[in-house]
This record gives sequence, C-alpha cells and structure tokens, in this order.
Amino acid sequence: MPSLKTYRLRIRSVQSTQKITKAMKMVAAAKLRRAQEQATAARPYAEAMDNLMASLGASFKGGTGPKLLAGTGSDKVHLLIVATADRGLCGAFNSSIVREARRTIRALMAEGKTVKVLAVGRKGRDQLRRDFAGNIVETITDLGRPRLGYGDAQKVAARVLEMFEAGEFDVASVIFNRFKSAMTQIVTRQQLIPPPAPETTATTAPAGGATYEFEPDESEILADLLPRNLTVQIFRVLLENAASFYGSQMTAMDSATKNAGDMIKRLTLQMNRSRQASITKELIEIISGAEAV
Repeated sequence: MPSLKTYRLRIRSVQSTQKITKAMKMVAAAKLRRAQEQATAARPYAEAMDNLMASLGASFKGGTGPKLLAGTGSDKVHLLIVATADRGLCGAFNSSIVREARRTIRALMAEGKTVKVLAVGRKGRDQLRRDFAGNIVETITDLGRPRLGYGDAQKVAARVLEMFEAGEFDVASVIFNRFKSAMTQIVTRQQLIPPPAPETTATTAPAGGATYEFEPDESEILADLLPRNLTVQIFRVLLENAASFYGSQMTAMDSATKNAGDMIKRLTLQMNRSRQASITKELIEIISGAEAV
C-alpha cells in the first residue's frame, strides 16, 4: 500500500493539472464567443458566393470558360486540403477531420485517382504522414496568430491557385469541421475547384438555366471574382474550424476538470483509509505491548 506521502504528492499533482485544465476551459470559452460570431457572420456571404459560382459553372457548357469555373475537363488528380489545428487538447476535433481525410483518400485511390494533400495545420500533417507521407505536398502552419484574418485565407488560396495554374491537380476539395454548437461539430467536405453543379429538386429548375450579362467585360470580372471566391471559401473554412476548435477544447477541458475532481476525491478517500489503517495498527501494537507487560 502506498504511503501517506505518496498519496499527498499524487493529490497535489492532480490539483495542479486541474488548475491548468480549468484555466484552459475559461480561455477557450472566452475565445469561442468571438469565433462563433465570426463564423456565423461569414456564412451568408460565402454561401451566396458558392451558389453564384455553381450557377455560373453550370451555364458554361462543354467545359468552356475559365478553368477555375469550368474545370480542366479531367478529374485524374485531386488536391485534398485537410484543415486541422496546430495544437491538441481539443477532444476529437483533429482526429475526426483526419479520419474523414483517410477515408476520402482511400476511396479516391481505389478509383485510380492520384491524390495530393495540402495540410493546413500541424496535427493533420502529423497524423496523415503515418499512412500517406508520400501524398503530402506541403504544410501550412501558424495561421491565425495572433488573430485569424482574411490574410491567412489569402495565403492558402495563393498557394492553391499557384498549384492549379501549374497544372498540378484537376479537382480541389477541403475537409474541415463546420461549427454547430460547443459540443457538436460536423465534418464537412466541400469541393472548391471547380465549383460543384447546383443541386436541383423536382420543384425547382436548375440554376444553370439563368442567363448572365457581364459589365464591363466577362473575362475581366471573372478574373477578379473567381480567385476572390476561392479566398472567401477558404476564409469561411478557417473561421468554422476556429469556432469548432474552441468549442471542442472547452468541452474537453471541462470533462478533464471534472475527471480531475473525481480523481482527487478517490485519492483522498484512499489516503484517509490508509491513515486510518495505520493508526489502527499502531493502537493494536500499543495495546498488545501493554497486555504483554
């Protein structure tokens, strides 16, 4: 049985850990509110841009138009942007994204496609390189320091555009966590290049049937609009990920704090029992010695 000193050291160690997890929970909760507001505010504009690009892409028949909009006419090479965090201690936030990335990579490779991975965040790179080290072409880290901004999305978008213009891939998709609540994040895969065809239902006509008039010039407008849409979509991804990260971290640290409290109670109970057994043993020895005299 451990000594009383051992129990005290263990309790003190767990109490120190509990202070850290409680502080991390409070920091994550403070950052979550701002991140959630930013993610919610970015959704309407990003979704409207995405719908517009999808509708424009459907209006170009036979692969005509800019490649960013109509595609290259092939889907042999896929670029998968895996957006995770640079840090851990956030529950299943990173592992859920990586799990979906692994599933997607295996499915594409089973179809005979070539898959390239652009890792945004250290955790995604570290986990994926165990199985797909040869597929990772680049890693972008340290985004959002000290604060996440539009420039971070421009950095990622610029690299994706550079690779696309060099003919390094045909289709680009991103995997991230869409924020729903502090306890729920939805793993999402979104195609960026080319924009997916708009969804149609039995009661709605396809959006591709619309006619667009460009002023001053079609090529001039699309040359500015298409790269901007890519940056907007990536910025939305980063904002959704940031809110999901802080929500997952707050939940994980809250559970860790509660578990530490339960462990302290168990260790305290065990220490008291050990002390009681030690006192009882000493009393028995004293009484036995007195009776022997």
